[in-house]
Amino acid sequence: MRIGEIDIERPVVLAPMEDVTDISFRLVCRRLGADIVYTEFVNSEGLVRDSVKTKNKLLFLNEERPFGIQIYGGEEGSMERAASIAEGYDPDLIDINCGCWVKDVAHRGAGAGLLKDLPRMERIVTNVVKRVKLPVTVKTRLGWDAESIRIVDVARMIEQTGARALTIHCRTRSQGHKGEPDFSWIPQVKAVVSIPILVNGSLDSAEKIKGAFDETGCDGVMIGRAAIDNPWIFEQAKHFLEWGEQLPPPTLQERIRVLLDHLRLSIEHKGERRGIIEFRKHYAGYLRDLPNASKVRQELMQYTELPPIVDRILRFSSSVQLSEPSAVLTS
Repeated sequence: MRIGEIDIERPVVLAPMEDVTDISFRLVCRRLGADIVYTEFVNSEGLVRDSVKTKNKLLFLNEERPFGIQIYGGEEGSMERAASIAEGYDPDLIDINCGCWVKDVAHRGAGAGLLKDLPRMERIVTNVVKRVKLPVTVKTRLGWDAESIRIVDVARMIEQTGARALTIHCRTRSQGHKGEPDFSWIPQVKAVVSIPILVNGSLDSAEKIKGAFDETGCDGVMIGRAAIDNPWIFEQAKHFLEWGEQLPPPTLQERIRVLLDHLRLSIEHKGERRGIIEFRKHYAGYLRDLPNASKVRQELMQYTELPPIVDRILRFSSSVQLSEPSAVLTS
């Protein structure tokens, strides 16, 4: 798959996720094999109004490259200006969010709301492409609902704007994250466009990822929620694609090591108190399926300093090793 200077065969990509894909999580996923990583959703209105909080979402490290900034919004002028601001931070690409299903976004004409106004989607993408020199990509859904799926026409339109790739979450906006994704549309899309097509939607195992490549002919896959519970999914998928065999799941020691590395990265980039508080949502993923994990998570939620967290996690790890010496992360 080639997008500008990015040239990766069968990439496995980390999806943009609000309140999840900050620097610390992106670094963890990049080190575990993610081929491209993205910011959280960046509000175009926040950028043009010079919001410090919004601009901070644009910050990244060279270690994260290839790196994309994803912007969203429904106002054409704001999206153009926001893309120009984002380009000034020197990412490798700019992605336009035309797929967010959340009510506060979609019902205001942004994200998947643009699927209800395709001429405006076309103008936004066209104007952003003209405004910046970086490759522009788009992420969208099959349609607003089951009665309005026009993804083949949308793909043609996106290619004609000059966008360099399209990611398709294979559900409609009305589905949200419910129901099974419908990957059957992807071969139809591939038949009418030449730009790379990536697929997204419940790809939560190495087998499903390989199946998506084999069955749809897609050029890449994008992993979202599955990476929160299992950031090892990137290296697992790439190994399975290359060798056709499963990697052993990470050991308990590996899980604890990555948990603590992730926590320390969060503190490094946000400060101790904020870094710890915003990390709390990740405990469930790292500790899932371990004995007494729920009780330990409740205890960890009380701490706002690093030393007692490290002490409690290491004591917990030792107790699990004594009771279940071969504890691993199941897929």
